[in-house]
Amino acid sequence: MADNPIIQLENKFYIAANSSYADTQVKVLNHIDTFGIFDRWGDIGQFGDEAPGIYHEGTRFISGLEFRLNGERPLMLSSAIKEENEILSVDLTNDSFPLSEKEPDKKIPKGTIHIARSKFVRNGACHERIHFYNYGNQKAHFTCSLSFEADFKDIFEIRGIKREKRGEIFEIKHTSGHRLSIKYAGLDKILRETEIVLARHPDHWPNQFTAEYAISMEPHSAFELEYSVFFIIGNEQNGNHVDFIDAHQRLESERKKMREAIPAIFTSNEQFNHWINRSRADLLSLLAKTKYGFYPYAGVPWYNTPFGRDGIITALQILWIAPEVAHDALIFLAKTQATEINAASDAEPGKIFHEFRGGEMVELGEIPFKEYYGSVDATPLFIVLAGTYYKRTGDLHTIKKIWGNIEAALEWIKKYGDIDNDGLLDYHHKSVNGLINQGWKDSLDSMMHADGTLAEPPVALCEVQGYVYDAKLKAADLAAALNKNELAETLRREAMQLKKQFNEQFWDEELKTYAMALDGSKQPCRVKSSNAGHALFSGIADVSKARALVDTLMSEELFSGWGIRTLGSREVRYNPMSYHNGSVWPHDVSLIASGFSKYGFRKETLQLTAALFDASLFIELQRLPELFCGFDRRKGEGPTAYPVACSPQAWSVGAVFKMLEACLHIEIDGVNKKVIFRKPFLPEFIDNISITNLKLGDEDSSFELHRYKSDTGINIVKQPADWEINWIK
Repeated sequence: MADNPIIQLENKFYIAANSSYADTQVKVLNHIDTFGIFDRWGDIGQFGDEAPGIYHEGTRFISGLEFRLNGERPLMLSSAIKEENEILSVDLTNDSFPLSEKEPDKKIPKGTIHIARSKFVRNGACHERIHFYNYGNQKAHFTCSLSFEADFKDIFEIRGIKREKRGEIFEIKHTSGHRLSIKYAGLDKILRETEIVLARHPDHWPNQFTAEYAISMEPHSAFELEYSVFFIIGNEQNGNHVDFIDAHQRLESERKKMREAIPAIFTSNEQFNHWINRSRADLLSLLAKTKYGFYPYAGVPWYNTPFGRDGIITALQILWIAPEVAHDALIFLAKTQATEINAASDAEPGKIFHEFRGGEMVELGEIPFKEYYGSVDATPLFIVLAGTYYKRTGDLHTIKKIWGNIEAALEWIKKYGDIDNDGLLDYHHKSVNGLINQGWKDSLDSMMHADGTLAEPPVALCEVQGYVYDAKLKAADLAAALNKNELAETLRREAMQLKKQFNEQFWDEELKTYAMALDGSKQPCRVKSSNAGHALFSGIADVSKARALVDTLMSEELFSGWGIRTLGSREVRYNPMSYHNGSVWPHDVSLIASGFSKYGFRKETLQLTAALFDASLFIELQRLPELFCGFDRRKGEGPTAYPVACSPQAWSVGAVFKMLEACLHIEIDGVNKKVIFRKPFLPEFIDNISITNLKLGDEDSSFELHRYKSDTGINIVKQPADWEINWIK
């Protein structure tokens, strides 16, 4: 493993534990390609593996930020990210300090000056306002300072990759007395610049990176400082050169429009409402506007960039309430689909991308992820998303636009995805520095046999066969809608054959679960894992095997009390603190819960919903992270944090919406203009739920569900005249 640090680091299990910032109560702000990791004071200091900073397009443009009062850090009162996720609000106050130099024995008491910091990021910029108010009855004289640092480190450097050489900061310049420019020339020949613009001219620059103000405040008076930091790459014209007020108005206007994409959901449980609202706000913050429409970025800090698999699953999780996100994602995926063979990027015609990245190391080819296609599941999932989107909306126009891409994806599955021509989709990486494991569990050690030996490629993953099965069925429906009936029949026949083959080759009667994978010799990886749960999500599992599989997934080996572990607790490689070998991933749990619901396992669906909800109550902001450790649930304690989990993470915050869909058992059929509730049920902690402005065609609908002792009822508030809403008890 030491011979290939790139693989180790991109296989995310290998982010070193010393990069943890779980115990620092960091505050995260993000907007499209820009995000900031701050401490509770709103500052940026280095700890752990130097994760804090403000990043833009894969580069850290601000590595240090300190606000000081009389040379000291002010006293903390409170610190919070606002509910809409757009502002970091920090309340500070002063320690006691001398009234003046002439009267050093007389003091301004502690807690006299209130300092309110309001900070937000907007793509390519960070803005802050610092508001002072003197609550004392004496005039107060003090100094305050702002210090900045910029190191222009690539995010992969911060993740631990050592570089023999890097670019250099070649210019540090002050202009007009209130602007500071720091310029970096990368080895990729691209200029990167951090420009700091202070609204007020400082009284003094004690050094080239520190602006100092001498402030005198009358009793009961206010004073404000504002500044903005702009991140400029190459010769681009940064359109964000506006002040705090204008930038915030623009951000709020954008967010107002985006909020309309996700209907309002309200329940009788205030804590559940907070989970929904926080997840909604986080999703909106991760929706990046691209030239092809909005696309969900994967997560902050390590994956604030487009990922194929993550974006597709996020779009699937929220498709029932926000089909516009799926529409834009489909266009993005179609436009970026591979068209030629490129071993260096694991690309083949028809394949859907794994990730796209920017930054100096990517531009230089030091890492292969500028345009990387090393994912075995994104391509069938693209077809699944297309079919599910069509069923939800009836939008055949969009399907016609991307039909060639769907055909190319089907051809990739047939021609390139089945490496050994045995009818199963498998993988064997071609890129020298690419991912070895190419399913969603892409750690180097995530595919193993019962004795712990790693599976040799080509590897056929359990869940991926289910995705292909589902993709072929949905592609058949699309083909039929386009009057391609012969193709539709062929695809349905292939899907049924795959289902038969899968249940014969993957089912392990002794373990009462599906093998996690088949290795290159077609030997099953006989371990208990969460992968098998996806066979219910996709529908490939035989009904006769479903009860035994659910019992296995909900056994103490796999169900931690907070969710389904990625690997059973009795397996050789089980480690509850690992990335993929015993941890709990909320998105994974949500897909399994969806599968439980599809096969009629109501009680178990409710158990998983309650488990994730309970976990959210122990987590700051009720923001479910990328993953948490798989230790058994302990009374009175929350789940154990995984030290470098992304938060917010798109498919983790999308989990609550998938869980709700599973409980409501709702099917929205845009083709036939029907909404069907099939024996819906609500958790015990929710008496009623209302959903308003749910888009049905071009109109809105609203309805309420109420939980009774042994039943659930519905009240239709609003529905389009040409739509039916059916209730199956």
